[in-house]
Amino acid sequence: MSEPVAIAKVGEIPLGEGRSYPVNGTMVAVFHVAEGEYRAINDFCPHMGASLATGHWEDGAVTCPWHAWRFSTDDGKWLDNPDSPLCAAPYELKIEGQDILVTVPDGGASTWGRE
Repeated sequence: MSEPVAIAKVGEIPLGEGRSYPVNGTMVAVFHVAEGEYRAINDFCPHMGASLATGHWEDGAVTCPWHAWRFSTDDGKWLDNPDSPLCAAPYELKIEGQDILVTVPDGGASTWGRE
């Protein structure tokens, strides 16, 4: 059973931006989506592997910096083709005090299909 990992402090990620962190052998993109609210998805775009944390975030979606594919930061769905099994796997994120904690399942999770 994987445990939550503290990856950052509240306020370290600017509002409307993302940052990438290693968690349990997986790179995780964490986005500051609203005051006091954060979301976590797999950092690697399933198309060509670009870091989604470096993409443009707006209105609940991150745009891949390489080829402009868009993914929901709420559930990881590929917004340009929502019926596709391709996604950026979402991860459990919680705030405890000033710590942002993310849980990645043991063995990581695929960016190639919904779990």
